[in-house]
Parts: sequence; C-alpha cells; structure tokens
Amino acid sequence: MNKTTIQIESLLLIASKPLKISKIKEILQVENTELISASLQDLKDKYNGPDSGLRVIENAGVIQLTTSPDASETIKKYLQDETTGELSRPSLETLTIVAYRQPISKSELEQIRGVNCSLILRNLMIRGLIIAKEDKRKLTTYYYVTVDFLKFMGINNVAELPDYEKLNNNKNLQQLVQSEEDSDQFNTVSPEPIVPVSTAVEEFPENPVKNNTGLKINIF
Repeated sequence: MNKTTIQIESLLLIASKPLKISKIKEILQVENTELISASLQDLKDKYNGPDSGLRVIENAGVIQLTTSPDASETIKKYLQDETTGELSRPSLETLTIVAYRQPISKSELEQIRGVNCSLILRNLMIRGLIIAKEDKRKLTTYYYVTVDFLKFMGINNVAELPDYEKLNNNKNLQQLVQSEEDSDQFNTVSPEPIVPVSTAVEEFPENPVKNNTGLKINIF
C-alpha cells in the first residue's frame, strides 16, 4: 500500500465513525481526488473479501471501516456484555476524567490516558452515562456526563463530586491537555515540559466513590 492508503486506513480505524472524504482530504492535505479514490479502492480490495472480518463502506461521499456482517452475532454478544455488565477499569477511568474535566475532547482524553478511547466512549454513550456535543466553531466534539450519571451518583451536579475543585483544576492534567491543544493549533512544541501521565493522574482519589446503585467512580 502507498503512504496515502496507509494514512486513510489509520484514520478510519481511529475515527471509528463515518468520515467525509472531503475531511480526509483536508486532514491529509491532499487535493488529488484520483489518488484518494485509488487509495479507497485499495482498502476495499483488502477488506471487502470473504476472508476479512472488516468492511470498507462508501456512500454519498462518506466512508467507514466496519465489521463484517458474517460476524454480527459475535459482535452482538460482545456488545451486550460490554453494555450490561459492570464497568471495566478503563471505562471507569475514562468516565471519571470526563466527569471531573468536562467538557473534554477525545484527543484530550487520549492525551491523558495514553490509549485510544473510541470504543470506551461509545460504550459509555450506549449506557447513557456520557453524551457528545459538537462545537461547530471549533469543529471538535466534546464529551459530558449525563443527567442519568448524576442520578446514579446521587448528586445534583459534578461540582458535588469528591475533591472536584482540586481535580477539576489539576495543573498536571491541564498541562497535558494544553500541550495537545498547542500541538493541534500551532504545530509547535510546548515550552513547558510535558508531565508524565502517571504523575498527572496520581492526585485522583484512591478510594472509589460508590452509590446505592453499585456504580463506582475510581481511577488509578
């Protein structure tokens, strides 16, 4: 595969949602429509065969990397377990960060946690614990906890969470988030040293917050 094909494949995987071809061209800074079309066809040839568990679907200028229909039952069982059982530790970590730092973008979350959060965010939204709102001015999606989350926790707003003022303004976490924003907007290296993730999160509560529904919030 050529470089453009590899880049598009990576974008489709990370996005985990439909992407406009015009957006792909913008991100890659590629104006050559034929090159983009050829790269998309390469991906279709790679994934849309009988021996692949993935599919590349294109419709009305939008493209998405999805799972194969042949795996639908397996996927259904997995999603059922993921959305009805207890929250996993990574899910709890992500939910806690959203609660204390909302509004927060996916890139900011991943800067803090150091891993891709696409699947976790989707599962938390399916459970009704977080919502996504698009900032059209910044062309960025931000995540917030839901009213249901507040009900589960038995609080009226996130400011009632333990040590909210301290953790909402955590300087180490803010450094990580700001370094991500600076790199996106100006493509420059922040003059301040980036704080290691382990240091940035060590001030969060060690003991879980637990309500009578059994939902716990705890990270690290």
